[in-house]
Amino acid sequence: MLLAAGLTACGFQLRGGRPLPDVLRSVFIEVNQDYRTLEPPIVASLRSALRARGAEVQRKARDARASLVIEQLDERRQVISVGADGKAIEYELTTTIQYTVKADGETVLPQQTLSLSRDYSFNADAVLAKEAEELKLREAIQAELAELMMLRLEASLMMPGTTSESLRPSVDQRPPSEPR
Repeated sequence: MLLAAGLTACGFQLRGGRPLPDVLRSVFIEVNQDYRTLEPPIVASLRSALRARGAEVQRKARDARASLVIEQLDERRQVISVGADGKAIEYELTTTIQYTVKADGETVLPQQTLSLSRDYSFNADAVLAKEAEELKLREAIQAELAELMMLRLEASLMMPGTTSESLRPSVDQRPPSEPR
């Protein structure tokens, strides 16, 4: 009993137990990726995270109060080391995502960018196994990006008085002669 009281006093909450911003209670996830036939893993992860926090994830944009728009999903693989024979032995996978939140025809959260990288070793003698490992790693990166995205959405949209203007990066408007 004392342990439970201590954990709640310090602000500890189980994952998924945090309140969801009101604007995301009814949401549609839109992905602007023309070349894909299947939805990227990040969509399933976001859908799961949103539902775990009590949101209704709609199948059609017209049924939702807000749209979480994934404007860009960029996955890159870069060689970071080569062996004596000149073949790649280590790669870095980087996934970058750009997204916005729109509600009632206006932008509630301006474009945000998140990026995550992971390294993995490559063995030419086990190509199929390494391709499967790369696919799993890509899925894990997107799942982690979805969780980071949820944290950022909660932090940005739960602030009192949050508007799209207040979330834009600030630019100092004072004349140069005034002290900063």
